[in-house]
Amino acid sequence: MAAVLLGIAVGFAAPDFAKELKPLGTGFVNLIKMMISPIIFCTIVLGVGSVRQAAKVGKVGGLALAYFLAMSVVALAIGLLVGNVLHPGSGMDLTESVKDAGHTAADKADEGLVDFALGIIPTTMVSAFTVDKVLQTLLIALLVGFALQGMGSAGEPILRGVQHVQKLVFRILAMIMWAAPVGAFGAMAAVVGETGTDALKALATIMIGFYVTCALFILVVLGTLLRLATGVNLFKLLKYLGREFLLILSTSSSESALPRLIAKMEHLGVSRPVVGITVPTGYSFNLDGTMIYLTMASLFIADAMDQPLGVGEQISLLLFMMIASKGAAGVSGSGIAVLASGLQSHKPALVDGVGLIIGVDRFMSEARALTNFAGNAVATLLIGTWTKEVDRDRVARVLAGELPFDERTLVDDGHGAAPGTAPGASAAAEADAVPEQVSMAKASVKA
Repeated sequence: MAAVLLGIAVGFAAPDFAKELKPLGTGFVNLIKMMISPIIFCTIVLGVGSVRQAAKVGKVGGLALAYFLAMSVVALAIGLLVGNVLHPGSGMDLTESVKDAGHTAADKADEGLVDFALGIIPTTMVSAFTVDKVLQTLLIALLVGFALQGMGSAGEPILRGVQHVQKLVFRILAMIMWAAPVGAFGAMAAVVGETGTDALKALATIMIGFYVTCALFILVVLGTLLRLATGVNLFKLLKYLGREFLLILSTSSSESALPRLIAKMEHLGVSRPVVGITVPTGYSFNLDGTMIYLTMASLFIADAMDQPLGVGEQISLLLFMMIASKGAAGVSGSGIAVLASGLQSHKPALVDGVGLIIGVDRFMSEARALTNFAGNAVATLLIGTWTKEVDRDRVARVLAGELPFDERTLVDDGHGAAPGTAPGASAAAEADAVPEQVSMAKASVKA
């Protein structure tokens, strides 16, 4: 927090110097992204490989995708409602440089749904770990998990080896997190130095409207759903994930907190298969904040260019964007490319107006990322509850602060152990194990 405030101060006091600090933020985010593929691989392989019924994995995945689709539609509807009420783009001016910026963003966008689908398949099994595409790692991990599942007892040594690798990877991530204040300082200083206050004043309406809409979506829609389905208080969950929200706020990328979300949801009491499938998939398919952004930004540009969209045009455009946006969650600023490509395909004349929103996109990107992250955290708890793969008692204890998350290891090795208790103590080990592991251990004792 101190680093973020210092970054803002430096950005205002010495904007030229602040711009040069951007590599600090970029470097930190890149360090985090470096760890995402191995963490997702280990989590999913351990989750799927330890489940003996493949249908159980399919049930979790199918339920998650159905939920993601429903929430995307809700987010689009809310964005449409607010955008049509506010009409935030009225009175904006369009310059030639703004027009060029819009077309440049459109050129950077993905070509379409077919390319997205084919892009899920990596060139080789190993290349999935070297490209910045979460879904490729997800595919390979699922294949390996199902293969180990089919091997039965012969696959147990491999699973134990993957478990040791996971501990190593999370320990490395814990070391990287020590650099978080440096990354946060560089990122905030650079964006304040580049943007200043002029763009913020000119586009205050769309920014405020977007932030308020995202807040209402999280508090009203997600909060109500979480309370009714699980009985969990949303504010307690958000407090538990406070460090991750601060990390996203400073880096403007929800992907920077993905590894920690996996670790924290497992620690919370959701089973490893549910976390391993729901979180990585949600980062590509459960983009509530991005849906709201695309809706409001489209209406903002249409109003600014005095070419308002009809209801039918709005719905068809946004359904296209809902598909095109999949996979855009982790990349800061990717929303602009998706927005430009959607307008290019449905109403090319509006692409000229994309540049109007670029000035504040970095700040709107933060709200997008925060909303996406909150949506995925809530989704994981919901899917775990609906599939009966969550330890409710443990959830209550963790959110009450009785079982604190271990920032040193980021994995459940003695998490929440009482002072002076060895991490390997049997009571603590059972209390802190993943729910499925506990149930399997008890089942074997009964057998």
